[in-house]
Amino acid sequence: MFGWIALVATNSSMASTLVVNIISLLHPDYQFQRWHQFLVYLGITFIAVFINVFMHSLLPRINGLALIWSIAGFFIVSITLLACAAPDYATGEYVFTHFTNTTGWPDGIAWLLSLLQGGLGLTGFDAVAHMIEEIPNAATEGPKIMLFCQYIGISTGFLFLTAVLFASGGLQNAENITTSTAGPLLEIFYIATNSKVGAVCLLMFPLMCIVLAGTAVLTTSSRMVFAFARDGGLPASALWWKVHPTLGVPLNSIYLNLVIVIIFGCIFLGSTAAFNAIVASSVVALGLSYGIPVAINLAYGRSKLPERAFSLTPWLGWAANIIGLVYTIVTSVLFLFPPALPVTGTSMNYCVVAFAIVVIISLIQWVVDGRKTFKGPRITIGEHELED
Repeated sequence: MFGWIALVATNSSMASTLVVNIISLLHPDYQFQRWHQFLVYLGITFIAVFINVFMHSLLPRINGLALIWSIAGFFIVSITLLACAAPDYATGEYVFTHFTNTTGWPDGIAWLLSLLQGGLGLTGFDAVAHMIEEIPNAATEGPKIMLFCQYIGISTGFLFLTAVLFASGGLQNAENITTSTAGPLLEIFYIATNSKVGAVCLLMFPLMCIVLAGTAVLTTSSRMVFAFARDGGLPASALWWKVHPTLGVPLNSIYLNLVIVIIFGCIFLGSTAAFNAIVASSVVALGLSYGIPVAINLAYGRSKLPERAFSLTPWLGWAANIIGLVYTIVTSVLFLFPPALPVTGTSMNYCVVAFAIVVIISLIQWVVDGRKTFKGPRITIGEHELED
């Protein structure tokens, strides 16, 4: 649950970063202040809240629009960049073998830390499990959807990044890209198109994708808070799983998400590494939630799995579990590291602080109340309540 709330904050953080980048590109004299991004972050978060509260009946159409916008943006941005940058492409050697490390960490550690962004792009696939009751032939289709999400994300992400890097112009532009106040992505768009307006227009595709995705992520996150509270897993659970009689949404759970996301955003006011901290919080929290059942499964020799319609061959199942668990353990530690050296109070990765607070609150809640009230998943069918 914490991972999904952090993912809401991550979407708002990414979108606010792109908005600030646009301002920096169009107004070179702009003096960035952390509270500027915090206000943009709040505005984007409130947009997601407004849609979830007052326009929830339109969410299926909005999600459909997001899919179309994402696919269209993939082709439009990739083709436009390559067309505008021709023939001044970066070399294949630069794109696939060149390594630039400005973090202060050794190259190996820097490479591992860079997995954070890739991990973010491929996380959240458990959303399928939270919607599983609404999927036809869920026993077979649910796992397939999870796998295809990864296949599509990896393939399109690789192709898009390849196009962007070829359009970057190569080594002669590397320093400008890494130091630009407009951010690396928008700077590459500007280099390729040689037009500030053109670069901003192209950036509208990823920006709107993030804003629309943030709305969907808040929907999932608020429903998870609702479900966990219904099971007695939160302090004052009865308050958080109420459904508003007129709006027909779990309004209090949405408000709880909003409050926590605002608290996350306060990192902007005290840290220059706020974006990295928020992203790390979502990726690590979700990664741990995936890794715990995998570890339990391996501890029992994969013998406790029930009969199921979708099953991997034994050797592939073992390999997937072991590789996934090792990846989770390694990255859960590394992603708590500061993104660059030397470390100061403002460049510290405060993800570890957020985690410590969540763990302490969770332990206190379990000891004081949770072990008495938590009942496990409940499903209501008609007037009957089933407990698993």
